[in-house]
Amino acid sequence: MNTILRKSILGIAGLAFTGGVFAGPVAAHAADTTPAVKPVTATVQSDKLIPHGVQGDQSRIDLNDEQTKNVKAIIAATKKAGMDERAAVVSIATALQESKLENLGHLGDRNDHDSQGLFQQRPSSGWGTVEQITDPEYSTTAFLKGLKQVDGWQDMPLTKAAQTVQVSAYPDHYAQWEQQAADLVAEHWNK
Repeated sequence: MNTILRKSILGIAGLAFTGGVFAGPVAAHAADTTPAVKPVTATVQSDKLIPHGVQGDQSRIDLNDEQTKNVKAIIAATKKAGMDERAAVVSIATALQESKLENLGHLGDRNDHDSQGLFQQRPSSGWGTVEQITDPEYSTTAFLKGLKQVDGWQDMPLTKAAQTVQVSAYPDHYAQWEQQAADLVAEHWNK
């Protein structure tokens, strides 16, 4: 791995994290318009999809057609990047936490800086243009590119792998979506 590139990416991510910490809680996630999160019990357990078992209480939301379309786009981009089902689980769980799988544009006062799209990526942090990061294939590919640069991501708990790429002010929140993400990958990977 290119050490200089990794350090540059982690430096940019650190700046994004610092900006988020000083700006306070992520306003986009505090919106009253997000669907209610439902605690669930595990339904799919696979060494391939959930190699470490789920961590903590799991949440689940009902998906509409647009969210399901975004799941399929994430899976297609993961396959196109030559990555496996586990990478799709990490990606979908991340998008569930960041946007509830909704391709969010600028949310005005509720926006966390300039975060947009499925992964709440920021143009000002080098993720791409607004047009790019609101394209599900591009934003997934950008997330996966970051994931590939995390040494040993395949052997990490999901929340640590996602956090290393995203640098969220709420790093433990990704874990709650692992079961639903695994279920979605199991349902859609071979379609």
